[in-house]
Amino acid sequence: MDQLRGLEYFLASAEAGSLSGAARNLGVSLAAVAKLVSALERELGTALFDRKPSGLDLTADGSTYLEACRPAIEQIQAAGEMVRLARDRPRGTVVVGAPTQVARHCLMPALADFHQRYPEVEVDLRTVGRITEAGASGVEVFALMGWQQPHDLASRPLASTRGLICGAPRYWAEHGMPARPRELARHACFPFRNPSGVLLDHWRFSRADEVEEVTVRSWLTGNDREALLDAVLAGHGVMLLSDVTLLDHLRSGRIVPALADWEMLDNPPITLYYRQNHRRIPRVRAFVDFVAARFSGLRAEADGGPGLARFQETPRWHNRSSLRASAMFKVQAQP
Repeated sequence: MDQLRGLEYFLASAEAGSLSGAARNLGVSLAAVAKLVSALERELGTALFDRKPSGLDLTADGSTYLEACRPAIEQIQAAGEMVRLARDRPRGTVVVGAPTQVARHCLMPALADFHQRYPEVEVDLRTVGRITEAGASGVEVFALMGWQQPHDLASRPLASTRGLICGAPRYWAEHGMPARPRELARHACFPFRNPSGVLLDHWRFSRADEVEEVTVRSWLTGNDREALLDAVLAGHGVMLLSDVTLLDHLRSGRIVPALADWEMLDNPPITLYYRQNHRRIPRVRAFVDFVAARFSGLRAEADGGPGLARFQETPRWHNRSSLRASAMFKVQAQP
C-alpha cells in the first residue's frame, strides 16, 4: 500500500472525525479514503478508529499511533508546501487561535491591513484559550495570554501586560474611587475565570516597598471576558483588565482606571506559539512577523512611547487544583 498517503488520509480522518469529512477536505473520493485507512489498519494489525453512526472515535492504538506519527506527517506536509509556494509570495490559509479578548481587541483591528499586504493569504481565526483545548487541533499559530508550557512548540513573546482596575465613569461617580487596593473589598468587582478554570479572585498590588492583596467577591463572575466587560461598561461594577486589550475604551473614556499609583502583580504575558518547522512556510512567517509588529505598537501606545511592561514570574495559583486563586493564598498564609 501507499503508506505515506495512508498516513495522510488517517490524519485527515482523525481531524475531521469522519471518512467523508476527510474526503471532502482532501478533495478525493470517500472510497479512496476508506480503502487506504482500512489497508493501514490491516498492515498494523489493529483498529485505529471506532466506527459509529455519529462519526469516528480514535481507539487507544489509534491515539498512540497518531501522536507518534503527527510530527513526521506535519514535517512532510510543511516540506511539500514550502516547495509549492514561492518564497516571496505568501498564499493559502493560516489558522490562528487566540482568546476572545486578544482576537477582538488586538488582532481584528489589524487584519484588514494584513489582508491588504498579503491579499492571497486567508486568515482562519478561532477562539482558543489553551493549546491543550480540543478546538486547538489544526491551529498553526497561537496568540495566547498566560503561562502556557507547550514544550513541542516554538514561542515568541509578543507583549507583557499591565493590569488595570477599570470601571465606567458612572460607576466611579456613584461609588467613589478606592484610595488603596484593600478598599476594593467593598466594591462590586467581577473576577474572571481563566481558561484553566481558575477564578482570579485574588488581586495583588505593589507600590514602592508596599505589597497589598485583596480577595474580591461579587454577584457576577464568569469565563466570558467580553460579557463581564459589557457589565463594567454599563456601570454595574469594576474589573481587572490587561491594558493592551482595552486601548479603545481607554482612549474614548468609556473605561477609567483606578489605583494608578499601584502596580498590579501576576500580569499574564501574551505569547505567540507555532511549530518550528512551520515558521519557514511563507504565509506563517508573514503572519508571525506582522503580529509581532502589531503588538510592539500596542505596547508602545499603552506605555505612551517605546518601552515594555515588566515580564513577571508565573503566579503561585497557576496550574494548581484549586478553582479559586484566593484558596492558594489562604494555604500559603497558614503557619
